[in-house]
Amino acid sequence: MKSLVLAEKPSVAKEIARVLGCTNKNKSYIEGPKYVVTWALGHLVTLAEPEEYDPKYRTWNLEDLPLLPPKMNLKVMKETSHQFKAVAQLCKRSDIGELIIATDAGREGELVARWIMELVHWRKPFKRLWISSQTDKAIKDGFSKLKPGAEYNHLYASAVCRAEADWLIGLNVTRALTTKYNAQLAAGRVQTPTLAALMDREKEIEQFQSQPFWTVSADMGTFQAVWREQDGHDGRVWGRDEAGAVVARLQGKGAKVDKLRTVEKSELHPGAYDLTELQRDANKRLGFSAKQTSGVLQKLYEQHKIVTYPRTDSRFLSSDIVPTFKSRLESVAVGPYAPFARKLLRGPLTVTKRFVDDSKVSDHHAIIPTEQYVNLSALSSEERKLYDLIVRRFLALFSPAYRYDETSVTLAVGSDKLYAKGRVQKESGWKELYSGGGIGSGGFGDDDDEDDDKARSEADRQPEQLLPAMSMGQTLPIKQARFKELRTLPPARYTEASLLGRMEKHSLGTPATRADIIEKLLGTDTIERRGNQLSPTGKGRQLIEIVVEELRRPELTAQWERELERIALGKGNPAKFMAGIREQASKWVAEVKNETKEYKPHNLTHSRCPECSKHLMEVKGKRGKSLVCPDRECGYRRSAEPALSNKRCPQCRKKMEIHDGKAGKYAQCRPCNVIEMLGDKQGGRINKHQEKKLINQFSDNVSLSSSLADALKAAMSKQEDDK
Repeated sequence: MKSLVLAEKPSVAKEIARVLGCTNKNKSYIEGPKYVVTWALGHLVTLAEPEEYDPKYRTWNLEDLPLLPPKMNLKVMKETSHQFKAVAQLCKRSDIGELIIATDAGREGELVARWIMELVHWRKPFKRLWISSQTDKAIKDGFSKLKPGAEYNHLYASAVCRAEADWLIGLNVTRALTTKYNAQLAAGRVQTPTLAALMDREKEIEQFQSQPFWTVSADMGTFQAVWREQDGHDGRVWGRDEAGAVVARLQGKGAKVDKLRTVEKSELHPGAYDLTELQRDANKRLGFSAKQTSGVLQKLYEQHKIVTYPRTDSRFLSSDIVPTFKSRLESVAVGPYAPFARKLLRGPLTVTKRFVDDSKVSDHHAIIPTEQYVNLSALSSEERKLYDLIVRRFLALFSPAYRYDETSVTLAVGSDKLYAKGRVQKESGWKELYSGGGIGSGGFGDDDDEDDDKARSEADRQPEQLLPAMSMGQTLPIKQARFKELRTLPPARYTEASLLGRMEKHSLGTPATRADIIEKLLGTDTIERRGNQLSPTGKGRQLIEIVVEELRRPELTAQWERELERIALGKGNPAKFMAGIREQASKWVAEVKNETKEYKPHNLTHSRCPECSKHLMEVKGKRGKSLVCPDRECGYRRSAEPALSNKRCPQCRKKMEIHDGKAGKYAQCRPCNVIEMLGDKQGGRINKHQEKKLINQFSDNVSLSSSLADALKAAMSKQEDDK
């Protein structure tokens, strides 16, 4: 009897088949002496659509809600049905004795396989391949240690609850809002509180009133000192006259060393990466979006096999991989990493609970390099940059602490106090990996991005400097005292890095889904990117005002996520959880029905719909801007960008835009103001009356020079000659 191996993607299936010695390639599977390896194409099975419960749900009606099927049905996805049929046929083969689930080792991967098993009515034994990397060694070790499939029943139950909850909440609230306000409005248990967080920050910014303040500094010749009213004061002075008075008291005086202290300090290495932390770091240092990081990371994992499982929520490593640390260091001892890796390999590795702790590892350990040989030249620019972050963070785990002596001095000038700090590096430690200002230099990810978002002044920032040798009681002359005017700053808008941190802090989504949530908000035009910042659109602002208040709060979603995790661990009750979800969906639909607020499209244009005469909305899409009728039942849509003709401007040779005018279609080059009539019923001829109408039509909007008129006449003459 043979074992049927079900992978999630064809690329992974091919690698598994190669390692297992399967060489007989077919369209939908690869067969060998002991194994038949096939694949899904992502999800092959999904939850049924509303109209598959009742045809009436094809039409969206507010009175038909809430939609709460007593049992959630599954269906084969139409676009991948050919592969499902192939997998189903393999499952029926008499020589197949067991199934090995080899989909991604996580909640979603479990769901991919189990839903397929449910629809093909799999009743034979099944096992689970659970690996954290795609190297040949990992695959071989995984197949030698296959686990009973039943061990992951709780994980499957959690995945089903997550999928059904998103369907029930998202579909019901989205349909209720859309039909109530006759506009395309989407809501969900994760995307709505995420949007609310962005909106809360926007309100803080709008309500913020900037105020001036002053700081006072003293030039001591070899170092700079800052004035503070007392210990712990931030140094801000709220009046110009007061700041001037402080400067007058300091100017030309001597400052006596009142306190002097030197302390040896150390800074330990940052923790290893989980997916969210890597997305945040890649956004801050490389400018990658969260979605972009996920995509590049997946290639490093699947295609190049040089990093471990990406969608992890742990920043710790398990004790069972400690013996592999040296071989992993040997694999990354290439290119710029060779000197650091070889230095670590010369002695025993320092392994501490700071990064190896079984109690803090869930399904998968942190993201680290594999034992696979690395060919840096085979990586794309994006892959190279992201891999650089991962390798340097891994090398830092075994590197000594950054150590320095910090000297702080307090200087007294009468009743006024000046403060200065300086540090002397004693051992660069792990920071040597980030010297030179290259990739990964700067902060190191353990900071709270929300702190970065708060208004900060320069008052309590002291420059990095070396302090001269000083002694208690010594008097130092003040070369010059000065004050500087600054202003308080509003909170910064969220970047993807800080928003991911907020989502993680409030348990909004999982590491695997947070990037998709941000992209969904961008795709539905509820938020927009401005540079590297995210902010709500006019649509998002209104949506958050009319959506049910309870859904805006992250606490409820966080509670749901914790319960899903409890279900995955076998401690929660799936039936009770889903009963609560259904109750919430019903309650929220009722709230939408009773809401009295209005929704007004924020992006209406002056163009009218040719079908129903309503003002069209301008929306952004993947293919550019479109003009869309706000009436969903009308459904009219056209591109907002003018089409380009094959005609080229006689002056600049660029393609000309096609427009509809009162005299017919015409081609226009905007930069040169050249216009040519296109063919009409008269075979492209234009009479003087039409020419006059065309010129009059554009005289209000375009300054027509004599050269344009000449160009028009020349174009018409050419058309006549062509005849």
